[in-house]
Amino acid sequence: MCLILVAWQVQPHFPCVVAANRDEFFGRPTAEADWWPGEAGILAGRDQQAGGTWLGVTRSGRFAALTNFRDPAVADADAPSRGRLVTAFLEADWSTEQGLREIAKRGKGCNPFNILCSDGVELGIYESTTGAARTLGPGIYALSNHLLDTPWPKVQQAKSRLAAALDELPKAAAMLDLLRDAEPAADEELPRTGVSLAMERMLSSAFIHGEAYGTRCSTIVTTDTEGAISFAEWSWDEDGALAGMARYHFHPESAGAARA
Repeated sequence: MCLILVAWQVQPHFPCVVAANRDEFFGRPTAEADWWPGEAGILAGRDQQAGGTWLGVTRSGRFAALTNFRDPAVADADAPSRGRLVTAFLEADWSTEQGLREIAKRGKGCNPFNILCSDGVELGIYESTTGAARTLGPGIYALSNHLLDTPWPKVQQAKSRLAAALDELPKAAAMLDLLRDAEPAADEELPRTGVSLAMERMLSSAFIHGEAYGTRCSTIVTTDTEGAISFAEWSWDEDGALAGMARYHFHPESAGAARA
């Protein structure tokens, strides 16, 4: 997952809004979003190579999503999967603050990462490179492959466009448009994260389109003032064309949820 946007307690009718892109190698096997078996009631895509997920919600209203911290110098191919940290939070009954502490302990052997999580009451973030864990107040937040709200071009542009798109809810077209923005940043605005200039350029857009690597799916999740959760996920192929779509709408207090 390389871009996560959250509008937390900003829109009066939708107190939690999440818009996110998952960027990954096209050859990595992935299952599209669906309800997982088990009592936790997890709705998420699944990484079929290492297990776990990059973003998910639960029937009880929990949420978690993760990005990698881009630093090629410290990448360890044998490190445990970071996606299992998302699963651990979704499966547990931790409060947000408890979850951040648990993730800090469980993530010590992992490659660098950031995770946003919510128990439905509070929103929090843990950044493994700094060891900082904190809850977040009302606001619009963006997370790419650095720290929360690092002013990379795509982070700043996406935050601004999300703020405008909130007025169009429950319509999600404007949010999907910002997630599909494939315009790269100007070279003079690019961050320097240890990869080549060509790679920095390719990774600088919200929607990434490379030969072997790119945006695999876009996800929008909204929670309204009644607690009802809407989950929509678009899957993309190597050409950036639509390859699949999943929609769900449910209420955390209900016994089940239907696929739309």
